[in-house]
Amino acid sequence: MQQQTGHTLKAFDEDMERLRALISEMGDLAQEAIREAMRCLAERDIEGALRVVTRDKEIDALEVETDRRVVQLIALRAPMAGDLRDAVAALKISGVVERIGDYAKNIAKRVPLLSSGSEVESVSLLPEMARIATEMVTDVLRAFVDRDAEAAVRVCERDAAVDDFYESIFRALLTHMMENPHNIGQSAHLLFVAKNLERVGDHATNIAEMVYYAATGDYMAEPASRDRRKKAV
Repeated sequence: MQQQTGHTLKAFDEDMERLRALISEMGDLAQEAIREAMRCLAERDIEGALRVVTRDKEIDALEVETDRRVVQLIALRAPMAGDLRDAVAALKISGVVERIGDYAKNIAKRVPLLSSGSEVESVSLLPEMARIATEMVTDVLRAFVDRDAEAAVRVCERDAAVDDFYESIFRALLTHMMENPHNIGQSAHLLFVAKNLERVGDHATNIAEMVYYAATGDYMAEPASRDRRKKAV
């Protein structure tokens, strides 16, 4: 009986390793999509933006494959306790990563709409905002692979910086629109881009909370900074 248990545990670990690899591949594609969408935005590269939109199907296909494997793993291995938390986390995280890919696609779709517009000063803040949000995704998926609860907490703490960028860009674009009604259309598109980047940071935080729970069995305490923001709203 002991040998059978060991075999089952080894098979589960191997299945989870394959799942983590699939989710990491999804994450790599999603991060590259964000970077490429932002490059296309800066350079007004319409053809490149269309490629970002098209490649989103690759992320969708990986999510379907991940979901199929998680269901199969649960049915065959009947995991319990921490193992079950890992399997459920993989299922949820794949869905969140797919949505991060959608945000990159949404940004790319705005590129043709901005191709002929004049420059707006607040656009200079978007690349740094995108860099922080993308790094959060990188770090949280590494925390998932390593089952590193402390790294997950650190990812959550960085979400405040993304929120600060969004608030600064929002104020700048609002001022830009008020100064000249002709700026409203382009400013609205850029605000949409900023909002999608802000949502990327939020989703990285959501993954971090799942990683923390899967690794510890406890829910992550809400950062004080986020609690203050909620009270301010």
